[in-house]
Amino acid sequence: MLTINLVPLNNESVFSPVLEAINKTSQDLTTSNSTAEEYTVDIEISFENASFLESIKDYLNKLSYPIVDNSTEQATDILSMVLTTECRPTGSEVWCSCAKGYEWPREKCLHNLTCQEYDSSLSGRHCNCLKQLPAGGPYCQLQRVVTLRMSVKLNVEFSEDLKNSSSALYRSYKTDLELAFSKAYSILSGFKAATVTGFRPGSVVVNYEVKATSPSPDLMHKANEEVIQNLNETYKADDSSFQTFVNNETKFSVTPPGVIFVGDTVILTCVNEIFSSNVTWYHVETQSDISNNSRFFVYSVLLNNTTSVSQLTIENASEEDSGQYICRLTLDIFAYEARTKISVVPFQISISQETTVVCDNNPVNLECCSEKNTNWSSIEWIQDGTHYVAGIPQTDLESGCTKYVVIVDETQCPAEKIINFTCEFVSAYGGRGTEQVKVNFFPKANLTIIPDQISVSEGQNFSLRCINDVSSYDEVYWNTSTGIKIYQRFYTTTRYPDRVESVLTVKTSTREWNGTYHCIFRVNNSYSIATGDVTVYPLPLESDIRIDPLEDVIPCKGSHSFKCCVEEKEDYKVTFQMDSFFFPAAKEVYDMQICYKYKHNFMEDSTFFCPRNIEMFCHFTNAANNSVRSPAMKLNLIPGNNITCQDPVIGVGEPGRVIRKLCQFSNVPSSPGSRIGGNITYKCEGSQWMVKRNDCISSEINSLLDLAKALIKSPSQDEKLPKYLQSLSISTGKVEKELSISPGNLGAIINILDLLSTVPTKVNKEMMTHILSTVSAILGGPTLSTWKILLQQQTNGSSRLLDSVERFSRMLQSADSTVLFISQENVQMRGIVIKMGHSDDYNQSFVFSEKDLWGSVVIDQSHLESLETESSVVTMAFPTLKTILTQDIQAKNSAGSLVMTTTMSYPLTTTFKISMSFKNNEPLGGVPRCVFWNFKLANHTGGWDSEGCYVKEVHGDIVSCTCDHLTSFSILMSPDSPDPGSLLKILLDIISYIGLGFSILSLAACLVVEAVVWKSVTKNRTSYMRHICIVNIAASLLVADTWFIVAAVIHDHHYPLSDMACVAATFFIHFFYLSVFFWMLTLGLMLFYRLVFILHDTSKSIQKGIAFSLGYGCPLVISVITVGVTQPQDVYTRKNACWLNWEDTKALLAFIIPALIIVVVNVTITVVVITKILRPSVGDKPNKQEKSSLFQITKSIGVLTPLLGLTWGFGLATVFQGSNVVFHIVFTLLNAFQGLFILLFGCLWDQKVQEALLNKFSLSRWSSQHSKSTSLGSATPVFSMSSPISRRFNNLFGKTGTYNVSTPETTSSSLENSSSAYSLLH
Repeated sequence: MLTINLVPLNNESVFSPVLEAINKTSQDLTTSNSTAEEYTVDIEISFENASFLESIKDYLNKLSYPIVDNSTEQATDILSMVLTTECRPTGSEVWCSCAKGYEWPREKCLHNLTCQEYDSSLSGRHCNCLKQLPAGGPYCQLQRVVTLRMSVKLNVEFSEDLKNSSSALYRSYKTDLELAFSKAYSILSGFKAATVTGFRPGSVVVNYEVKATSPSPDLMHKANEEVIQNLNETYKADDSSFQTFVNNETKFSVTPPGVIFVGDTVILTCVNEIFSSNVTWYHVETQSDISNNSRFFVYSVLLNNTTSVSQLTIENASEEDSGQYICRLTLDIFAYEARTKISVVPFQISISQETTVVCDNNPVNLECCSEKNTNWSSIEWIQDGTHYVAGIPQTDLESGCTKYVVIVDETQCPAEKIINFTCEFVSAYGGRGTEQVKVNFFPKANLTIIPDQISVSEGQNFSLRCINDVSSYDEVYWNTSTGIKIYQRFYTTTRYPDRVESVLTVKTSTREWNGTYHCIFRVNNSYSIATGDVTVYPLPLESDIRIDPLEDVIPCKGSHSFKCCVEEKEDYKVTFQMDSFFFPAAKEVYDMQICYKYKHNFMEDSTFFCPRNIEMFCHFTNAANNSVRSPAMKLNLIPGNNITCQDPVIGVGEPGRVIRKLCQFSNVPSSPGSRIGGNITYKCEGSQWMVKRNDCISSEINSLLDLAKALIKSPSQDEKLPKYLQSLSISTGKVEKELSISPGNLGAIINILDLLSTVPTKVNKEMMTHILSTVSAILGGPTLSTWKILLQQQTNGSSRLLDSVERFSRMLQSADSTVLFISQENVQMRGIVIKMGHSDDYNQSFVFSEKDLWGSVVIDQSHLESLETESSVVTMAFPTLKTILTQDIQAKNSAGSLVMTTTMSYPLTTTFKISMSFKNNEPLGGVPRCVFWNFKLANHTGGWDSEGCYVKEVHGDIVSCTCDHLTSFSILMSPDSPDPGSLLKILLDIISYIGLGFSILSLAACLVVEAVVWKSVTKNRTSYMRHICIVNIAASLLVADTWFIVAAVIHDHHYPLSDMACVAATFFIHFFYLSVFFWMLTLGLMLFYRLVFILHDTSKSIQKGIAFSLGYGCPLVISVITVGVTQPQDVYTRKNACWLNWEDTKALLAFIIPALIIVVVNVTITVVVITKILRPSVGDKPNKQEKSSLFQITKSIGVLTPLLGLTWGFGLATVFQGSNVVFHIVFTLLNAFQGLFILLFGCLWDQKVQEALLNKFSLSRWSSQHSKSTSLGSATPVFSMSSPISRRFNNLFGKTGTYNVSTPETTSSSLENSSSAYSLLH
């Protein structure tokens, strides 16, 4: 752009100077650069005659652009020409004014005189006219648009619609207000626009922006007044609420410029080009204006009449001082704001943790660093304490770190002392940060090992005790002389106030423990070491001595050879012992072993009596004079008359004799140079020894078994285990065919896995692969028949195998992979390793296509969040394991499904839920149950248990289970017991609840009847006691039924039981049901007493005391003993019901046995009473009425006792697994209506009760008839009707309705006794 400045000085041609200036400028531009560039050129042209100015303006306005000038070598295009500055003589002065849209720069206005009448710009910023032309330029500049942020208050009610820019109200307000604002502010110089930006409450505050080039205060006041006039009628604008904020280039600086620490002095400086000292400071976070006080100081000053400077000083800054600060300068109506944000941070100093220094003249570094580095003034170390320890500070101000090197010798700390060292950082602005470390100074430790030398023999235990006379340490461990670290499980460390003791304990020593051991205590980098020597003398373990015979038959007049062998070539002194006699042994050396033999001639030995059983032992004594005795060789001396079986290897025996021999000393063939293991059992049949059971172990497996026994006693078992597992996997694969016919090999492998799983070490994926390869081999289809033979002798064999595999899986860890997968023919393993940020569910699936089985396991991600990082979750699936588990082989309720074992490497600490799905190959075999293998059941041989597991869904042959714990899971089919969700079970529950409710109402009715007729039926002692028994029977059964309902409510198959509530419910059910039976016993015994001891009389108080002691005392004792014995072991209640346990402790017998005994006793009493009546003794022959009365007496016992006994007899039958559903139905019906039986047979069937009720509630007509026929009425019960059924029902219990058995009450004891039997139960 080319700019021409005209100054009228003379009368020369108007155009020629312009063209000359353009041409000269063009030449200068084209010669300066060869490339096309765009320039803005200021050209000053002077004219002598000011009238030429208008001609120049007209000329420039008529030009068409661009103008091309070809007078130079390179063409020049003039794009535009604009007049910016006009200087005219005014009196004796020259006033230079700016053209429209231009203004003088601010610095020119500040340093030159302005033409006041021309000045209409924003005060303090720019001007339009100067009284002289500034020397050296610049000239007038294009005016910049100024944005005024304004607000005004409308005294109208605020509506929420004003917050929504799309609402009709918002649009209406915006349109009206912008129209009013535009009209009012259009008077401003360079006005561009007025825009509403939003509304906020209070009442309605309008935020808007006005854009203009030179808004002056005067024009702004006028415009605001016009806004008030335009809005006053409708919007009620408040004329005192206008606020105007101007955007300007305020310079804001903060000291310190970088990190501000707590305690620093902070200076905020606000520099503005507005000439005004009216400056205020505001803290946004605390919403408060800042004024001078003890910590804040504001200072404002004007510099050179051009600049406003304001400083806010904050002394001893704190974190609360952080936030945004506003510097606000006010000039007339305009406000100028600038904002800055500061952050005051605390000192973040990291220092050595509490440390321990041993006074051994070794340097110890105390290090202190600031996490935020800055220009530090100083970093210092300060000691706090009564003792002073010299040190050397090493400080690097640039890195923000410091070290304090402490060197203390033994003379400086004869006793323990503590010194606090403080590290202090001082910033350049006054802030101070400190951090303290406590240093414990200890004298140099003195270690002692007791004993320093020890000698033991193999198989014996030993311990080394290492004592440190200083009680502080960082680490303690034991090493061998070769530097091998002893595993921590072999030693324990205990800290005492004045010392520390570490004890290395070996329970079973082997020759590997022979050597020198170092006890090492470490404190920081200081080590204290003590040494002890262990000498282990060779001596065979008892289990390593192989004897022949194990057991044998010897003729009394014969002789026999005995042999003890070991697999080592050490020189031992061996003797044989029989009773108290010792005999020397002869040594024989073989390739694989050394045997010691002795032959005894029983014919020459006169000390033995025949026949008899004797035992022979051999003793091995080593160089340390320690000895070990072999297992006993059991001998049976017999006369020998009936010996039919004879074999030079096996021995002799009579028919039916069974003996065991070690396989290596039998007729079992073996390879040369190898030793087989195990036992073989022979039986004498006819004249031949026949193999009854073969438990021999192949030489290869037997060798691995011996190595496994040695490995678990080895100090380097962790290093040996991986290679051993590989050898086991290879050997098992080689003898896989033999496993199908050798229970001995199978049992040996189970023993090996069981032993190795007790080694507390980590298992990697390669080791786990070898383990599962071994397990797969012994779970193959051909071995299932072998399993059956093995489990006949080792009932927990399969449970031990499963337990071993679970232990291995819990030790599995994988550092290089997050996904674990191992697949073998008969086992699959999948798992994951929990890493940081794990967010997926645990979802694993298993498929065994050949066996048509599959399953899946899902654990929700929320349950995995509590697991530690690097912990593993592992699931293994077994398609054949379920068929060999003990319960499945012996029972008929197995299902064709997987066994899936899920374990975690760390124990669970929160509530947990695992979901599983099983493919069931026997969907029609019965009702599925979700179970887990409980290793504690069946006297720790293991069994299926359903506690914490339930069936979630059954869909065809897919069974979904949910459990709240981890272990091995599967499903069982229950063909007889009703399914918890079946229609039959629901029906039984409905019958139980309705029946029990009816029973409770019946018992309540019985108690009400007894209360009503009490005075009428308890006129003598016998009747009184009878009704006491009936009332307590009804009350006990009422309470028992109530608790039965409570227990049913507590019990829920889907969720864990409330343990304490379940225990309480079980206790009260047990107690009150027993009370029912014992009160029945009391009733029977009183009947027996009245009939047998006719002439004997006992007071009412004694009878009541005996009755209550028997009725409540005995049940209480039985109940308390039962809960006291079983509850501490958590086996008082059943796993899935609030009732006495049966599977684990048979606690249910504490109810069944007393109840059945009482039933038998009462039935016996009934039979005795009837017999006595039918066959009375001499002088005691009853007449016909007495016979009928005594039949009436026995009816309650004769009916109620069998009913109660039958009820719980069927209840006992339901306890057993696989019980028929009929037992469940009968028990439910009888149990639900016991209360009705008590009401009918114990209460309403009583003739006296009937009479009392008739007398109390009958109409006068019935009363009259009753008074006329006392005899007939008293003999006819309520149930007496004219129907044949009614007569038969009454005749069944001796009721004919034709005789009277009651007599008027008298005071005679004999009369009372003679009717006692009737009154007792009638």
